[in-house]
Amino acid sequence: MGSTGLFESFLGAIQASLSVLLVMTYGGLAGHLGFLDRKSSKKISKICVQLFLPALLITKVGSQLDLDSVSNYVPIVFWGVACHIVSFGIGMLAQFGFGMPNWSTVAILINNTTSYPLLLIAALEETGILDSLIVGDESSKEAVERAKSYFLVFSTISNCLTFAVGPRLLEDTDSWDGDDKDDSDESAGANYNDEEASANEQTRLLPNRNNSSSRRSQQQQENYTDEHPFFMSQEQWDNLSPRTQWWLSLVLSFFNAPLIGAAIGAVLGLAPPLHKAFFSPTQEGGIFTAWLTASLKTISQLFAPLPVLVTGLSLFNSIKDFLKSRKQGREDGKLRKIVPWGTVSFILLVRFIIWPVMSIGTIWMLATKTDWLGSDPILWFTMMLMPAGPSAQKLISLVQVTEGVGEEQEGAIARLLTISYIISPLLSLTVVGSLKACQGVLDG
Repeated sequence: MGSTGLFESFLGAIQASLSVLLVMTYGGLAGHLGFLDRKSSKKISKICVQLFLPALLITKVGSQLDLDSVSNYVPIVFWGVACHIVSFGIGMLAQFGFGMPNWSTVAILINNTTSYPLLLIAALEETGILDSLIVGDESSKEAVERAKSYFLVFSTISNCLTFAVGPRLLEDTDSWDGDDKDDSDESAGANYNDEEASANEQTRLLPNRNNSSSRRSQQQQENYTDEHPFFMSQEQWDNLSPRTQWWLSLVLSFFNAPLIGAAIGAVLGLAPPLHKAFFSPTQEGGIFTAWLTASLKTISQLFAPLPVLVTGLSLFNSIKDFLKSRKQGREDGKLRKIVPWGTVSFILLVRFIIWPVMSIGTIWMLATKTDWLGSDPILWFTMMLMPAGPSAQKLISLVQVTEGVGEEQEGAIARLLTISYIISPLLSLTVVGSLKACQGVLDG
């Protein structure tokens, strides 16, 4: 790969980035014209997560996974868990070590493993530069479809963490202490209220602070304890302590719609009779292919563009709020708070520089020194790209389905995503580095 490969990869990344940016622009335009608002965008986010993404996972994972290829997906599961653990550690360092806002941890933890990589892979297929990684007589289309399924398996792990751990990372860290913290705050608030009649100015301020913290913590607690699990009655659920409810809610939240969709896809793929019935041509025994599978594929195609559209709408709303505050003559340090450039720069450094270097180096070493990753260059290539690139658009969906998260956080994430996709052609350097590393393994 010489300069031509760099140019073609850069062109492919630009095409993918422009596609994403244009769809974001359409979302902003829909908001400007009044077609969509915050309320409708939250409904769109919810149906994307609960319906369209599971359908995508069922069709893609199920069609690509079979007994012969299952060994290729095992390394992706371990790689996905390892990448998110490392990202979580970096995010915790940023939040508690450098004093960055709590949403920075989520932005570092969750990158775009669905819409952007799928668009990028499709664009790279058009340039033909992936042909050098195809082994045997496999067609380019077959290799690309397999690459997409690899990304979706990694995305399943990401989605489990996004909607299980993500809401708790966005909440006030005071609430992480559970019911002990709440009890102590309520007790303190009660004691100060008893003395309020004879309190001076200093003691009047203390109950306000404690009561405010207690109310905020109580509100956040109610966000994930207001609904009981299906296997428990409301009375049984209410009898549990808030701490037990919190932990049980956390464990159950890992079993979300995307994980269920991936599990269904795995069952359909690994069971030969089911694989034949759902994914083979009708004339070869695919009794569900032409209608049930086709319907799932139809709605799954809605997943990639809609979260991007909502991101553009969220950006439009944040800009509109900013302009409204200026028009009303208020002091505006809000823009600087919404876009803390130190935080944004650190997140972009991790997503576009640190992770590409670590992932390419790690996968190259595993592919050359061990046989853990098998002999599929497409697998090596996709694993190098998986933890790199911009933060995920589904962070907007996460904010919108998480109760108690303010519009400022939504605006901050929308602006971060916009900046990320503007500079996302930098990912072409990661593409070229990954291609060279994979070719080096093949040549060696």
